[in-house]
Amino acid sequence: MREPSALAFYRSTLTIAVLLVASATCLATQQPEGPQSDAPPPVAPKPAAPAQARSKDKVTVPAGTRVGVVLQNGISTRSAKAGDSVYLQTSFPITVGNRIVIPVGSYLRGELLDSKRPGRVKGRGEFRMKLNTLILPNGYTVDLNAEPRSADSGGKETMDEEGKVTGGSDKGKDVGTVVETTATGAGIGALAGRAKGAGIGAGIGAAAGLAAVLLTRGPDAELPRGSTMDVVLERELTLDGSQIQFANLGQLQPVYQPPVRPQ
Repeated sequence: MREPSALAFYRSTLTIAVLLVASATCLATQQPEGPQSDAPPPVAPKPAAPAQARSKDKVTVPAGTRVGVVLQNGISTRSAKAGDSVYLQTSFPITVGNRIVIPVGSYLRGELLDSKRPGRVKGRGEFRMKLNTLILPNGYTVDLNAEPRSADSGGKETMDEEGKVTGGSDKGKDVGTVVETTATGAGIGALAGRAKGAGIGAGIGAAAGLAAVLLTRGPDAELPRGSTMDVVLERELTLDGSQIQFANLGQLQPVYQPPVRPQ
């Protein structure tokens, strides 16, 4: 027997109401309490991971590169000996690919390979050096194989392709010494009496002058503190790219000009 239509309508309406109340309750539990007038705070993006230095990045300074340097300790054959240390600083930056790889003020250390004083009769003073360590301003240290090629010492020293420094000649001074002592002896002999005395005195003076020359060494080879040099890399220099990220590109210490020396 069918239910009256009014009863069926009532039951359908009740079912729909129950479903609506359940849905409203579910939505209410999902909403945060309190008014929602403010927009939710933006989500901060995660910071990017710091870029890691590429430890395998290698920078090559080619063989034959010239490096301008300033000598920090004076050298003289008067006292120098093989094994003595030589200290220098770079005076001009070296770049590779528009990047400074050896800044101004980098340190170089080397040593004297040999040193010889000038002789009393012949020979000139000479010494030879080799540079074997490079220290960049941040402390990064690498082995170096370099030799000086030219030097400005303010004197008559010369330098060959093997880095040997040779002192100037003193022949003009030696001749002057003999002439001066000869003339002095002749004058004394003339005062002693007549031409014969002058001749004897001249001979004595010449002998004295020659003896002075033979007993005196020639000029020592010197590179005073502040002398400037060009150093040439004998082989390519490989640098670790992660070690040459310079915050400070270095600074050259005050340059001590070599003293003016008699020519």
